[in-house]
Amino acid sequence: MTKQKIMKLPVIKHLTTFIEENDQDYVLETIETLEALTEVPSLKDEELDVIGELISNMYGAIEVSKMMKEGTPKKEALNNFMQRVLGSIDN
Repeated sequence: MTKQKIMKLPVIKHLTTFIEENDQDYVLETIETLEALTEVPSLKDEELDVIGELISNMYGAIEVSKMMKEGTPKKEALNNFMQRVLGSIDN
């Protein structure tokens, strides 16, 4: 049984700051790299879970970054994103 992937607000916040200071392309390329790693047949479920959590949090940071580019303040964008995530988990 695979654990549910968990979005972690502190990680998303940190990655969002990284995107602000650098460029989201770094995060997108890292996602691609991690996704390629998931194809390694010898990885254990726990290792795949960790990679999946990292990927989920990176996609979350990209979403928050997009909201900020559209004019939403950072704190509000983070809160809105987490509310959407929590709402989708409850459903």
